[in-house]
Amino acid sequence: MTELYLKFHTVTFSYDSSVEQLFKDISFHIAKGWAGVVGANGTGKTTLLKLATRHLAPKNGVIDSPQHSIYCHQRTDEPPDQITDFFTANSKEANILKDKLQIGKDWRNRWDTLSHGERKRIQLGVALWLKPDLLAVDEPTNHLDTYARELILNTLSEHQGIGLLVSHDRELLDKLCATCIFTMPPTVIIRPGGVTKAGAALRQEQQAVQKQFDIAKSVLKKLQREAICRKQKAQQADRKRSKHHLAPKDHDAREKIDRARVSGKDAYTGKLYRQLRGRLTQQQHQLEKIKIEKKRPLGIWLPGSVLKRDYVLKLPAEVIQMGVKRKLFFPDLTVKPGDRIAITGPNGSGKSTFIKHLLGHLNTDIEHVTYIPQEIDTANSKEILDKVMTLQKNKLGHLMTVVSRLNSRPERLLFTNEPSPGEIRKLLLALGVTNEPYLIIMDEPTNHLDLPSIECLESALSDCPCALILASHDMYFLKRLTSINWRLSSQENGLNFNLEYKIMELGET
Repeated sequence: MTELYLKFHTVTFSYDSSVEQLFKDISFHIAKGWAGVVGANGTGKTTLLKLATRHLAPKNGVIDSPQHSIYCHQRTDEPPDQITDFFTANSKEANILKDKLQIGKDWRNRWDTLSHGERKRIQLGVALWLKPDLLAVDEPTNHLDTYARELILNTLSEHQGIGLLVSHDRELLDKLCATCIFTMPPTVIIRPGGVTKAGAALRQEQQAVQKQFDIAKSVLKKLQREAICRKQKAQQADRKRSKHHLAPKDHDAREKIDRARVSGKDAYTGKLYRQLRGRLTQQQHQLEKIKIEKKRPLGIWLPGSVLKRDYVLKLPAEVIQMGVKRKLFFPDLTVKPGDRIAITGPNGSGKSTFIKHLLGHLNTDIEHVTYIPQEIDTANSKEILDKVMTLQKNKLGHLMTVVSRLNSRPERLLFTNEPSPGEIRKLLLALGVTNEPYLIIMDEPTNHLDLPSIECLESALSDCPCALILASHDMYFLKRLTSINWRLSSQENGLNFNLEYKIMELGET
């Protein structure tokens, strides 16, 4: 059997719309097994996967990758090309995958009504069924509950070829990956182990480099202070040797200066200064060679207003239809101005449908409501970016400050034709912030976000005084930010769901 490997050799890549190179002269080699691709939003994780699977071509350099490669997109807007073949296949491999991923027999015919988590399982099932030599998977656990994430982990672990995995799911990266590739434009760094082990090693290296930089900078400052002192002494010596201030007939003073010049006593001070300038130049060059990761201020305060009324939303008990066969029953609901509400439940229980129902029954002006949907397709992403580009300069500057504090680089965002799903969510949130919202509703808020960005978002929302409604499977995120849980749970027939209201409990899943 031919040995499988993926090799990047001095690869350079940039988008035509960007003024910066995303990757410059990157080289690495990985063999069979899973490698995690880790980095902040906008640092080229998806681009790296597309380069590896030949969806993009490098500007310079060579990429050696298996011919049979598949890239699984973050988004699940469209069904995979081979979905019909997969569902009609009656082979042992196809049936095993459908069973492992708990894919329903009727899912092929109701793609539009499937949750994004259910769509993701079909997407992965089709990809694995095709048995690629290189499988690149972009955020596979977005939208998934704990049970479905376990299904994904167990299924991906049986892939026999090369695997590239972009994810913010630390458990998945640790259990699945033997190597991690950290994207840090314009370079990449590879370290062995899952994200916990590899990340710890990288942080130790960065701390060592930072220490080296701090020492070099301290030495440079001392040299600069000494140089100033020596320069002053040299200038004083020059003035002593100068005859310009002497009277033409002051022969004694002129003879004294001549003797000092011959002895070189005063000239020695100037020589010391010139030597120090040489050391100073060397130290500056040494400092410039030390590359440290630039630290940017993180976290924002959302200037949300508190509604002066008694409630932001008030709904009487109702039954709403979810698809053809399913219904959701919920009791009287009230959202007060300071409430922090979690909406939880398994995939397919109707959380997104319920949120859309809430949006149609708000008791406040829609311009004071910030809504971030579970998915933002490519067309809407471009519309949002176009809207941002038409903003006045001062408002655009404020918007980009918010985006930066959420751990994205504004300059990359402004010069891209297609922002990443994580970046567009930050941008949409930043737009909402400028309207001083009374209510923020987010459907799966941590989807597509890297770990530092999730922490920044947590910090931002924890400081916001307005009401929050957050639908998520990320219980750690919800426990920090919410105190009320609206949980959608299945009734005995498995088709209808009840919404239960209770105080958020630690340890709840």
